[in-house]
Amino acid sequence: MSDAAYKEEPLDQNDLEAIVELKGAYEKVAAEIGKVIVGQNDVIHQLMVSIFSKGHCILEGVPGLAKTLLISTIADTLHLSFNRIQFTPDLMPTDITGTEIVQEDKSTGERIFRFINGPVFANIILADEINRTPPKTQSALLEAMQEKQVTVGGKQYKLPDPFFVLATQNPIEQEGTYPLPEAQQDRFMFKIYVRYPSFEEEFDIAQSTTTNYVPEVSPVLSLEEIEKYQKLVRKIPVAPNVIKYALKIVRATRIEETEFDFIKEWLSWGAGPRAVQNLLLGAKTEAAIDGRNAATIDDIKKVVHPVLRHRIITNFNAESEGISTDDVIDKILQSVSEHSEDSLPQSAKNALV
Repeated sequence: MSDAAYKEEPLDQNDLEAIVELKGAYEKVAAEIGKVIVGQNDVIHQLMVSIFSKGHCILEGVPGLAKTLLISTIADTLHLSFNRIQFTPDLMPTDITGTEIVQEDKSTGERIFRFINGPVFANIILADEINRTPPKTQSALLEAMQEKQVTVGGKQYKLPDPFFVLATQNPIEQEGTYPLPEAQQDRFMFKIYVRYPSFEEEFDIAQSTTTNYVPEVSPVLSLEEIEKYQKLVRKIPVAPNVIKYALKIVRATRIEETEFDFIKEWLSWGAGPRAVQNLLLGAKTEAAIDGRNAATIDDIKKVVHPVLRHRIITNFNAESEGISTDDVIDKILQSVSEHSEDSLPQSAKNALV
């Protein structure tokens, strides 16, 4: 650790009261979303965890599962500005970021450049079918995600805060698509699978969406409240044994240092440091929205699949055996001990002393 030693900011009484408020606010948001979206409770929960963690998400699912409707409904309940960008093969970077136009000053006759904001200038961006646009356009959005700004004509323009990109992908049509490179997927906190509804849920969907009834969603949280809760989440303490557990899970995915044979057999690449950061942030948020003032190992387990599934790469052996990234994560959870010193290489044990 550097000379500027890390000091955890303790929770005060106001923070403890805010945690209770956050739990109530989360329940209200979920109830409002439930007026429009039938089922998908896990998806809603993971999206809210990422938003309070200041993270971006990829949602993957077949057409017709209300991914777009879900994201727009969340924006309504959070009283945030929202823009939807439909990604297509002919979409240009300036179609996202905005462009400079030449404008004449009528009083002087002088021509000047004026920047026109693109649709990326909103709090929540729905990047619909992000894998349908070429890498150059994808990169323009990814700069905005990472830097919270866009660069046009050599000038930087700040994006609004908070800023979230919620991208969707269709997994069943791969012709004419440009899959996001793994290094770019790493910028997303979660990859969330949107699955088919149950029989009962699909019955309710069919019954409620084929009438004239249009549910009304009320805003629950203001922009200022969201920012307050985002800062609160980062103050939630995490015990050293929980941090070590998150580290062991992530480092177990790396072929060059893992002790597990199944990792060497099934993976071609493991997760990087962002995985640990997002595991801890997700665990902190899980604790906060549950009304607790400390993150636990169980909180790590709740977010491990959406955090890791797009950060580890299976090889041909895994694909030939029908092994998915989620299957690998399940086996890691079964194999990694929750005790601090177990399942660690000797070099790592020495570093923890």
